[in-house]
Amino acid sequence: MKVAVFSTKSYDRQFLAAANLGHGHELVFLEPRLTTVTAALAAGSQAVCVFINDTLDAAVIQAIADYGVQLIVLRSAGFNHVDLQAAAARGLTVVRVPAYSPYAVAEHAVALILALNRKIYRAYNRVRDDNFSLEGLMGFDLHSATVGIVGTGKIGQCFAQIMQGFGCRLLAYDVQPNAHCEALGVEYVALSTLFAQSDVVSLHCPLLPQTHHLVNAESLNHFKSGAMLINTSRGGLLDTQAVIEAIKSGTIGYLGIDVYEQEEALFFEDLSDTIIQDDTFQILQSFPNVLITAHQAFFTRNALTNIAETTLANITDFEQGKPSLNQVHLQGHS
Repeated sequence: MKVAVFSTKSYDRQFLAAANLGHGHELVFLEPRLTTVTAALAAGSQAVCVFINDTLDAAVIQAIADYGVQLIVLRSAGFNHVDLQAAAARGLTVVRVPAYSPYAVAEHAVALILALNRKIYRAYNRVRDDNFSLEGLMGFDLHSATVGIVGTGKIGQCFAQIMQGFGCRLLAYDVQPNAHCEALGVEYVALSTLFAQSDVVSLHCPLLPQTHHLVNAESLNHFKSGAMLINTSRGGLLDTQAVIEAIKSGTIGYLGIDVYEQEEALFFEDLSDTIIQDDTFQILQSFPNVLITAHQAFFTRNALTNIAETTLANITDFEQGKPSLNQVHLQGHS
């Protein structure tokens, strides 16, 4: 099967090509993101393979369907950027990688917590400048701290296991409690209670209409003063302007994010020689208690291997007419 692989970086080519040795598909690696402008690059392909910042709205889906595309292959677990209704209307199948390495994302969330708490990023720069002062570097013990986990799927569960090892008190919110988390001693509470009692709040839930701006001006009123907020899920979970105001007021004492609402214009590209036009992002960058990484939480050898292998298996299953457990269905459809 001929597959147009959009948003290709060197590591995508490396891992996908290796996984394809056992499948034999024709992979056409393309650097541009998939948009209405670049959709024509999919002409002649039966599938498009896309990542989180590719555009898959109704217009793009209409265009690629007209070019003969039958399959949308996501190299991600999230599918909030796909218009599933438009895909269903044109008869396009959508498949994803539901679980590649929950450990990778959970461990990165913990790395953000440790770096923010112990001011590792500031200490590193000071020592490089031969400044060995400890002023302004004080942290707090994670042991006995209360950590709130929003979303206890595979990633949230891994995160809970790690934080239990630190000796934290664990609170969680999820529409469906996880028995493994309960066995760890995780206490499920109302979201407002979690916000009010947690020293650290870490988000591990998908971006859905009901979770969009889960952290907003109203919910921030429930936060414990000076709390740490971590987001390694999707940028749209945060109302960024409201979070900025909460940082200014001291409601948020630390912010660690690996995702950002408007990241599609920034992340995965080298913009070091340009002037960033996103004023909101620049404001976030200016705070000394904010740490931003560019959507790298998933980025481990283990995860990229799993993503590539599942992606190629999804393509082969479709080509052979096999049902896929990784197919994304429009809600209300089988």
